[in-house]
Amino acid sequence: MTRISVKVDGTTYQDEVEPRLLLIHYLRDRLGLTGTPIGCDTSNCGACTVDLDGVSVKSCSVLAVQADGGEVTTVQGLARDGELTALQKAFHEKHGLQCGYCTPGMLMAARDLLRENPHPSSDEVRHALEGNLCRCTGYQNIVRAVMAASGQEVTA
Repeated sequence: MTRISVKVDGTTYQDEVEPRLLLIHYLRDRLGLTGTPIGCDTSNCGACTVDLDGVSVKSCSVLAVQADGGEVTTVQGLARDGELTALQKAFHEKHGLQCGYCTPGMLMAARDLLRENPHPSSDEVRHALEGNLCRCTGYQNIVRAVMAASGQEVTA
């Protein structure tokens, strides 16, 4: 067992974990943060994307021990005091979700993009979301939502 200390959604946790425990399983099984889904377990779909020390990572391909001393933000840590972020509101208003399974990963990847590039083009949005798969929406409304959250609208 390995002792880790990690801040998740603003709360610091100290735990003993198996060195091979994936971050997604630590978040869901140990901390009860089930808002981040397990998608494919192969890092192909991006549903499990979280923020680790300011960078979007697929939590099914990161060990919990790699987060030791770090800060993780999950989709559950986005809203503060029950108030949705502009990005979350835009996903709702622009119908950027259907079944919702990919939505946590899409939100986290889009958040990372907007942090680095507050006014991306629609092509830049598409490129930033390439590692996140959606089988329901066709992506158009997701792109519209990200563009709206950046204060822009998709023209084509």
